[in-house]
Amino acid sequence: MKLVVTIDTEEDNWLPYSPSGYTTANASRLPRLQQLFAECGIRPTYLVTYQMVTRPDSAAVLRELQQSGGCEIGAHCHPWSQPPHDEQPVIENSMLCNLPAELQARKIEHLHRTIQERLGITPVSFRSGRWGYSPAVAGALAALGYTVDSSITARTDWRDCLGPDFSRVTPVPYRFDPPDIYTPKPDGLMLEVPGTVSYLQRHDGLCHAMYEGIRRTPLRYLRLIGVLDRLRLVNRVPLTPELSSSSEMVALVERMQQQGHALMTMWFHSSTLMPGLTPYVRSEQE
Repeated sequence: MKLVVTIDTEEDNWLPYSPSGYTTANASRLPRLQQLFAECGIRPTYLVTYQMVTRPDSAAVLRELQQSGGCEIGAHCHPWSQPPHDEQPVIENSMLCNLPAELQARKIEHLHRTIQERLGITPVSFRSGRWGYSPAVAGALAALGYTVDSSITARTDWRDCLGPDFSRVTPVPYRFDPPDIYTPKPDGLMLEVPGTVSYLQRHDGLCHAMYEGIRRTPLRYLRLIGVLDRLRLVNRVPLTPELSSSSEMVALVERMQQQGHALMTMWFHSSTLMPGLTPYVRSEQE
């Protein structure tokens, strides 16, 4: 089994979703993180936003990481802070997939060209900000020569956040041809590498059916998902240290290894490397 580690390498400030007013101080923590990866034999992928690439201090850190040869630099599009800003600054438009297809493409191309100009590389891996993925995004990526997308979180429905529904996507990577982003094709043009989310139980498909059955009905108000989790009947684990404990993630790796999975994808945000920037990390100890 192989472990893919992806870092949404982005500005410090998550809110408000506006075109400006962001800082990138968390980039100063990336060299220490990269040292940890080197000690573990991991070659991570830093998926970078426009703000991180255009601020001199953070761009300098990214160039140093890239020149070390120990990582990959990909693209990460936050539509609210990514030019051109031709949309209304409303929460719905923080999902790239909700913008007109032509504007999605222009934002992605602008980010792509900026990375080329500021870092001297041509990225081939991509992730949509807030997981706001769509067939139009995939089409724009293919036109620019991208070969890998990681904009899907397996078994996750983002419609409550005005985003897409990935609840039918399993954690297994697959090749596909844009714009048909959900249909595996052995000789497809691009590779989808979903963020790993699965269950600790043997029959993960049945667990997911139970989870979705409760979540999509009034039964969710009875907190049955929490009860099933405490009873260890349905334990849903995202492979991210922001939401799961070390023991949960190790248990997930062991379960997926038993099931014959060849690859798992971990993700987290660069902003969690500094305390106080996110709800996930409030102190140096955390």
